[in-house]
Amino acid sequence: MKTLLTRSKKKLPVMTKATNVYQFRFLPVITGLFVGVLLLSNILASKMIRLGPFVFDGGTLLFPLSYLFGDVLTEVYGYRQTRKVIWTGLITLVLMSLNIWLIGILPGEASWPFQQDYINILMQMPRIVLASSLAYFVGEYVNSVVLSRMKIATAGKHLWMRTIASTLAGQLLDTAIFVAVAFAGNYPNSILLVMIGSNYAFKTLIEAACTPLTYAAVKFMKNQEQCDVFDHGVSYNPLPGGR
Repeated sequence: MKTLLTRSKKKLPVMTKATNVYQFRFLPVITGLFVGVLLLSNILASKMIRLGPFVFDGGTLLFPLSYLFGDVLTEVYGYRQTRKVIWTGLITLVLMSLNIWLIGILPGEASWPFQQDYINILMQMPRIVLASSLAYFVGEYVNSVVLSRMKIATAGKHLWMRTIASTLAGQLLDTAIFVAVAFAGNYPNSILLVMIGSNYAFKTLIEAACTPLTYAAVKFMKNQEQCDVFDHGVSYNPLPGGR
């Protein structure tokens, strides 16, 4: 198995698992931003918002940034590195949910008057996180695979086409799974359908609007890291440690 790691304006070397000693300077930064956006969007999802005919959870406006970071990760570092970040986000998300649940069931100090407020707002999180974890894993996996395979098919050209197409595929699954698991039974089916349509429209439109920003971020990262990964021969096994 070989993964091509291309260096800007230099001969293209081949990086294998055995010889991969290249240190990426900005990968930890992108990983931290990615996980931070993921956690914040799940907390904000506990509030429902209505703007005109659109109904969506509060995390909708922020969550597309995680897909932008996912696009940058896959485009610059390749699928294998992106898979590590996806699993890091998933584990952190579950850890956050478990701690919110644990703190919620522990008795509050007698003079603290916000126990019921905590329950009403944050104790929604375990179900929201379950929904988000399933949706995020499926959606981000599809997003990364589509972007990676299209990069090979287009020989690294037409970045806008790859980012938008991968987002359309990933966000459709992400949105449908999240709304169904998080809110089924709490709202009429008609509202759930409006939520799915609203969320999907907002997420994809934000991603499309961020295309110039994605181009700038990808160009900056490739220049700084001096790499451009093409996932030739890479297995798209979603499990950690997959080759």
